Amino acid sequence: MDKQAIREAVWDALEESGVARFPFPPHDRIPNYEGAERAAERATETAVWADAETVKANPDSPQLPLRRAALRAGKTVYMAVPRLREERCFYELDPDELDDIEAAPAVSNVADHARQVGPEAVGDVDLVVSGSVAVTEDGARIGKGEGFSDLEYAVLRELGLVSETTPVLTTVHELQVVDGPDGAVADVEVPVDAHDVPMDYVVTPERTVETATPYGRPKGVDWGALSPQRVAEMPVLAARAPEGRSTE
Repeated sequence: MDKQAIREAVWDALEESGVARFPFPPHDRIPNYEGAERAAERATETAVWADAETVKANPDSPQLPLRRAALRAGKTVYMAVPRLREERCFYELDPDELDDIEAAPAVSNVADHARQVGPEAVGDVDLVVSGSVAVTEDGARIGKGEGFSDLEYAVLRELGLVSETTPVLTTVHELQVVDGPDGAVADVEVPVDAHDVPMDYVVTPERTVETATPYGRPKGVDWGALSPQRVAEMPVLAARAPEGRSTE
């Protein structure tokens, strides 16, 4: 199965089992699911969570409980501006500067509460939280197919704000762990590309998997995989494109 077939199988399984939660349908997005709050609580029990002061998190609904937990714990949270479409491409949520910690990390509210900053202002990131459509127990991840999560990581890696050892964590439903005992797809091998960021921790409402992932992580932006048009659409990339590369 290719990545899109795996996505479709997971989205269908979440919908047909009744565990998908708002926003509906679960298709074509990082899907929300019953038990997302329990998965977030389990994630807060990990050592990498306790050690983190700065968290870069995805903006999707199933990770909202974890973003709120981070702010309650006094951690600074960074979320990307949608599609990296602005030069100041990250929202900074500093709990000491927020009037409403519960509302601020929701994607519909973040622009009204956060300070918008460029990647150089982010500083060192201690933990990356990613949303996933499908994952495996050894850390392979499939997103919704647009590649922005991997690009956000790649930009931070280019600037030295995340490293080879910065932990990456995702929270998912057991149906999304496709090679797990309750996975939506049986006997499947998830394709892993060079630009894919593997997960160190896969956390579900029922368990925490330390993946000991065998997959390498990208050391920066894979410029050869990006069209000039796509680079031009994202100022953060256009400003850092290798010399001689056209963005026309």
